This record gives sequence, structure tokens and C-alpha cells, in this order.
Amino acid sequence: MSLSVDVFITLEDGKKKILDVPEGVSDLAGHERTRVTLCGSPAVRALGARFLPLLAESDLWLEADVLHDLTAECETLLHQTLTIAAHARRRTGPPRPWWRGDLVAPDMGVHECEPRRFDP
Repeated sequence: MSLSVDVFITLEDGKKKILDVPEGVSDLAGHERTRVTLCGSPAVRALGARFLPLLAESDLWLEADVLHDLTAECETLLHQTLTIAAHARRRTGPPRPWWRGDLVAPDMGVHECEPRRFDP
């Protein structure tokens, strides 16, 4: 499974309808395990995140009036990536070389990603 981000509308009867993803746009936001290992991690919780830790337990259905707060939370965490990574290393040990075959689970495909640099 994958973690995805989609846009929805609330219908008159209170039900939510997920809108189609526009052509050329992806709604993928990471692997499912990201919910617990990153979003729900003690490090993210300790940094005061209030939305992302909820992903460890269930889906988030956020209305437009809180999206600014979610964006601010994400920006705060982006500026704390070294802190979050250091906590992860204490729990799992030092990072292993990327070329080690045991890092890829049998059910995972190979994913290309563009390297990015986040300046704290």
C-alpha cells in the first residue's frame, strides 16, 4: 500500500467524495510504513506535530480551514530533518549503504527519486 494525498469535497449528506487526480499529477506521498515509522514516530511527536502523528492510527480528512496549520507543521518538520534522522538512527542503528540488497523488501519495486536538499 501507499500513502497518498487526495482532494475531497463534502457532499450535502455529509459523505466525502474524493476527486479524480488531474492528468500528469501524482497523489502518492510515500510508503504505507511511513505512517508509523516517520509520521507517528516519537521524534515527530516530540517536535509538537499534531496532524501527522494521527496517520499512525488512521487516515486524515482535513478541511480547508486547517490546511495552513498542516503546511506549517510540515515546514517545521522539514527544518528538523536532522533531529528526526538522528532519533531514527538511535532506534535502528547507523544507515546502511544504499547498494545493499537487503534494504529492498521483496514486495517493493525500485523507485527513482530526485535528490533534494532541505536547508534548516
